[in-house]
Amino acid sequence: MAYKSLTLEKEGPVAIVTLNRPDAGNSFDFRMMVEFDDVMRVVGEDNDVKAVIITGNGKYFSTGIDLSIFTDAEGLVAKEGGGEEVSPLPDDQTYGKGTIVGGVVRIRNMAKPVIAAINGPVIGASCSMVLACDMRIASDQARFAMVFVKRGIVPDTGGSFTLPRIVGFPKACEMILTGDTIDAAEADRIGLVNRIVPHDELMNAARELAGKIAKNPPLAVQMAKADLYNAMVEMDFIEQLKQEEVSQAKLLNTEDFMEAATAFLEKREPHFKGK
Repeated sequence: MAYKSLTLEKEGPVAIVTLNRPDAGNSFDFRMMVEFDDVMRVVGEDNDVKAVIITGNGKYFSTGIDLSIFTDAEGLVAKEGGGEEVSPLPDDQTYGKGTIVGGVVRIRNMAKPVIAAINGPVIGASCSMVLACDMRIASDQARFAMVFVKRGIVPDTGGSFTLPRIVGFPKACEMILTGDTIDAAEADRIGLVNRIVPHDELMNAARELAGKIAKNPPLAVQMAKADLYNAMVEMDFIEQLKQEEVSQAKLLNTEDFMEAATAFLEKREPHFKGK
């Protein structure tokens, strides 16, 4: 697919997806939804990609859904060049495919970590999207707003699921029921982001984090991510121990484990193959 609303770059094992509708606050119209869903599929299926960064071009990370789609849906699709060029694959059974929801499902199901590099305000559905990412690095210019109730609707794109699991139930209630905006410092204080960095250092910080992860054995990263998310919903400690044992047994039989052990004993850098 030829992307018009976002860009995809690869820097070695790291893929960088940039939302690219700066004149519209990087808001999601129909085309951008389909393109975002597709690019998450593409990077998820690319075995050369070991980590993914999502960011925005310009002042905003994203202002959420482009509300004009509710007033001129057919005209907008036609104007943007809709049709087969931006149609989801027919045999793809991903929940919400072709929308921002599909992209979020792919982020959570992806076997590699996804880092949100939040360059500016992130509002509504796009705030839910960054909550679905595995890690969040914020510019000191970032702002966060679960603004849904102020628009007469409820959180979507998984926001009501992810937010209380990240910041706790009381703070999630406050953010969702007031719809208020919080700044980067407050987001850091409540644990919504991993860290804040000066605006000009944002992408370097995201690249550094992605690069550290990309150096690790990809199968171990994949299973560790899966086990972490399983633990968020698993209520029984013993069942989670059993899940860890299953993952560990698989990894102990991999070439990468033997390479890690051998490299440690030989005091050299390991070379992982994802096998």
